[in-house]
Amino acid sequence: MNLRHIEAFVAVAEELHFGRAAKRLHIEQSPLSRRISRLEADLGVTLLHRNGRGVRLTVAGRVFLEDALRVMLACEQAQARVRDAAAGYHGTLRIGLAGDIGRTRLAALLALCRQEAPEVSIRLTEVPLAQLLHGLGVGLFDAGLASVGHVEGEIVVAPLWRDPFLVALPARHPLLAYKEVPLKEVVKYSLVLCDPQVCDGCQQQREHLFRSIGIQPAVAEYVSTHSLMLALVAAGYGVGFSSAAHLEGCTQAEVVARPLAERDVSLTTYLLRPQGDILEPLRQFIDRAERVAGTPVGGDQRLA
Repeated sequence: MNLRHIEAFVAVAEELHFGRAAKRLHIEQSPLSRRISRLEADLGVTLLHRNGRGVRLTVAGRVFLEDALRVMLACEQAQARVRDAAAGYHGTLRIGLAGDIGRTRLAALLALCRQEAPEVSIRLTEVPLAQLLHGLGVGLFDAGLASVGHVEGEIVVAPLWRDPFLVALPARHPLLAYKEVPLKEVVKYSLVLCDPQVCDGCQQQREHLFRSIGIQPAVAEYVSTHSLMLALVAAGYGVGFSSAAHLEGCTQAEVVARPLAERDVSLTTYLLRPQGDILEPLRQFIDRAERVAGTPVGGDQRLA
């Protein structure tokens, strides 16, 4: 198999359209189609069903896509480590990010690492939770950050950052009458929530929150990003949930954040790592992450 052929397959599989995939790879459609055909010939299977309206993956194609993504990630990491070595770095930490990690905490952690250990390169990769867990198991990642607190396999999971839930409200919303909003009042309104398929860890923590009051709220929209959630809240689609670590520094007009009246509820970010001995660069990274956990972030705020 040729790495270019695998790259071509990943592009088509993700775009489900030869034209868009060719544009993404900066090549014409004809050589792209030839690469896919050659890959299918090498494997002896059909990976894609082509029709006049687009492309869909076969069962074999869906299975191969999982491994193809891992191959591409491993190649990218190898290239990055070689460049880091040539640039004078004395080590590389490969950190996977699954879900929407609070950017305030993450930025503070990375800044601290650059200040105290500039000789260690930190490579961040955003991946789905399943890919993060597999990568930890086979050595593609040294550690990961995610919002899920229980996983299967030989992976150590520890709570790292706890940030109180905040309610994101449209300006002039009736709930702004509360300085601290009771959860039972929040769920009387339609919600704008992160898509569970994108951030299942956040979804699990929200579901636990709703079960605590015995109510399953109405959901107006599921969204794939925190910024889109804020945009829909600003437009009046509904009410959102977030945390101070996610909201600090946001500039979304017409959205106000208020704390929940239930002070014991928080959004937890977990650190995941393989079982076994911890190398010193990772031990120091974890120490810095725990120190960042003691840094307070904002509370009640207008995002403008």
